[in-house]
Amino acid sequence: MFKEGSMKKQRISAFEPKVFILGIILSVFSAIICMQIIAKVGFTPNTSIIGAIVAMVLAKIPLQYLSGFKSLERQNLIQTTVSAAGFSSANCTFLACAIFFVLGKEEMIFPMAIGSAIGVVVSIVIVGKLYDTPVFPASAAWPPGVATADAIIAGDQGGDKGKRLLEGLIVGAVASHFGLPAAGIGIVFISNIFSMVALGVGLLIRGYSEQLFGFNLGNTYIPHGVMIGAGLMALIQSILIISKSDKKTKTENNENIKTTVSASQTKKVILVAIIVYLISSLALAAVSGIITNMGVSQLILWVLWTTFSAVVAMILVGMAAMHSGWFPAFAITTIFMTIGMFMGFEVVPLALLTGFVSSVGPCFADMGYDLKTGWILRGKSEDIEYELYGRKQQVIIEAVGGLIGVVVVALTMSVYFNQDLMPPVSRVFATTVQAQADTELIKTLLIWAIPGFIIQAISGSSRMVGVLFATGLLINNPVYGIGVILAVIVRLAIGTEFMETRDAGLIAGDGIYGFIAGLINSIF
Repeated sequence: MFKEGSMKKQRISAFEPKVFILGIILSVFSAIICMQIIAKVGFTPNTSIIGAIVAMVLAKIPLQYLSGFKSLERQNLIQTTVSAAGFSSANCTFLACAIFFVLGKEEMIFPMAIGSAIGVVVSIVIVGKLYDTPVFPASAAWPPGVATADAIIAGDQGGDKGKRLLEGLIVGAVASHFGLPAAGIGIVFISNIFSMVALGVGLLIRGYSEQLFGFNLGNTYIPHGVMIGAGLMALIQSILIISKSDKKTKTENNENIKTTVSASQTKKVILVAIIVYLISSLALAAVSGIITNMGVSQLILWVLWTTFSAVVAMILVGMAAMHSGWFPAFAITTIFMTIGMFMGFEVVPLALLTGFVSSVGPCFADMGYDLKTGWILRGKSEDIEYELYGRKQQVIIEAVGGLIGVVVVALTMSVYFNQDLMPPVSRVFATTVQAQADTELIKTLLIWAIPGFIIQAISGSSRMVGVLFATGLLINNPVYGIGVILAVIVRLAIGTEFMETRDAGLIAGDGIYGFIAGLINSIF
């Protein structure tokens, strides 16, 4: 339980002056720092964890103005907006706009920024509506969200929980310094064990493919094919879940999961999401000018494919993030971009599609973690009305943080471009959209989609083994694979009690060290 006074079901508004003003200020700094890190180091840290640390520090500052931040609800709102500004600036807008700088199409940068802003805000609202549905239950793993909540609670309570968290933080930071997969190990003790085995095996196969098969799996499109098949099956499974009646969904759910959003409500949200993404795609086509440069049939195809890609990317990234804490947004975007090449889209429309889809995916992962944190802090839906109010405030403050991230990128990206600094992924996307479609490539995708489809079909929607296996194949990090498998063995041997809160500390320690190391490397 929480300490008396720390979380008394306070209904804190996102527009409360001290929360809103401080949130804006901290969001600007978060956006700038995350842009700096991704431009010079190539990745961004876990923004949820960083947001939590900022909120906890505020609570400890002995100033009258900040005394209200001892409230975990306020800490959660600050953590949420800091997180949103970080991922929307670096992983979404900066990445998308940099594609056009590399292509030499600088006149398209501002339209892309507008498209990214639309994608970010729309996705944040949709994620808020889809969270805690039968497809994305709040009771699922969402490991970084659990770690963030545990960190905030331990910081508030101290005692044994605080000690356990500190132990995990220290070990996580030290392990990260030596290149050991602290976060991966921590995630294993929170997530579904079948999902973790699938992820670990995928990571090992990708990392040691040359020794196993005599060729580098990363130089092929085999992992992408597996993800297409697994993703298609996962999409079918999701449709089946939300197409059932509310009563049947509750009856057939083996884990007896209770959600605050019913299956029938989920259908409506998905339908609205499709319509909104369709309108967003049309708006992007109009703002960018491609609406006048493409034939009618090609424009219709582009709008439909962009809409489909955005919706499916959101769902797949969300599923991977929910079950494992990993989300292969880059790889999933590459899949839709590659298929778009075979549809005959020219460079600019294809780059716009790529930038828009890459602005959508990360929202579901990072925001899902933030909402998981809030869900835990608010008592895991014990009071439904209180939970829904708090979630609504998180969505509002997340949208504010997301927009701030976009604005910061729009105002500062030229400084980075003039120094030839940008996310490495942007260069990869820019190079790929200029490539020619290869019939052998599509053949590879279709062939390897079959095993991905079968694995996901057998494993079922509750474990997402196929999607997580494909995720592992798409990530070149064999050390994490070893860490994940060893952690699974340890978990089977000793259970999870010993690692309670320490697992969150490992994830937080890894994230904090990565943030500090990345910041130092970006400066020096």
